Amino acid sequence: MISQEAIDAYNTRLTVDTSNAKKLTPSQRDTVKHYGSQAEALLKNRDLAMFIHHYKFEITDALANLTGHSPDDNATRVALSNNLSGIDGFVTSLKRAIYHKNKLLAAEQTQQPE
Repeated sequence: MISQEAIDAYNTRLTVDTSNAKKLTPSQRDTVKHYGSQAEALLKNRDLAMFIHHYKFEITDALANLTGHSPDDNATRVALSNNLSGIDGFVTSLKRAIYHKNKLLAAEQTQQPE
């Protein structure tokens, strides 16, 4: 079953177009900043980084241990490579959220008169 937390996470995902900061409403700006701050906190979390690296090392070790070239070995290689790509995609999505937050903050600073 899908939990209420999963439903809430889906409903609060970032769905705004951040390509033009001027068109964002104040609520959307706050959402982008909050989302970026959450991503930044995750990337700065040393425990999360350790588990991500351990996971990647386990996959790399499993790939290195595949010495055969049978169809099953090749299918396993593809599956492991997809796992590795998936975790890299997750980290990239965090970095993208931080980038959008920083880009928005920089745009706001240039718009405000000092």
